[in-house]
Amino acid sequence: MLAPRWYTMAQVAELLGYSVAKVKTLVYSGELRSLKDGGNRRILPQWVDEYVERKAAEPEALELVG
Repeated sequence: MLAPRWYTMAQVAELLGYSVAKVKTLVYSGELRSLKDGGNRRILPQWVDEYVERKAAEPEALELVG
């Protein structure tokens, strides 16, 4: 099976365990990069990874680990 080249907002929500509304908020605020494809937004897998890495590097996330 081929890995997707990009995700829909619903797919990203499922991957992250977020609601679609939260993913839309992240996209529209610029916290999560996306591109417009016709009438739809698409998110590249590396952009999801970048978002997760940034969140994991935040001081609050580090406090939970330590």
